[in-house]
Amino acid sequence: MRLWSLHPGYLDCIGLVSLWREGLLAQKVLLGNTRGYRNHPQLERFKSQAEPVDAIAAYLREVQVEATRRGYRFDAGKIVAGAPVGLISVTAGQAGYELAHLKSKLVVRDPAAHTRLLLIEQPDLHPLFTQVSGKIEAWEVV
Repeated sequence: MRLWSLHPGYLDCIGLVSLWREGLLAQKVLLGNTRGYRNHPQLERFKSQAEPVDAIAAYLREVQVEATRRGYRFDAGKIVAGAPVGLISVTAGQAGYELAHLKSKLVVRDPAAHTRLLLIEQPDLHPLFTQVSGKIEAWEVV
């Protein structure tokens, strides 16, 4: 499971579809509707929010917006209704780590997307996140 801190616009089509599916799985986990993945490290920042389900719903809505922008049909009805939430902090180290990780995936999977990312050093984040200083997040499996 990878719930990117990066803006979903950086993802190739495979990455965006995967993010949607993994985000829906995360939503199921946070709703208590599955026994697997309950302790997955990628869920920590959502679990730490006052309303974890509202936070993952806000995350998924932005992924669905990006999919619609690209002409994909991700079913917004699969996202639970959620109240507005505040921004979630993500460290600069985490954002940098994820950018490097995405670049390494795209070099093989989608060379054109990789080329577009080569010049990016300070990536835009998913709109749910705000950047703070710091190293790679403690929950990240490096």
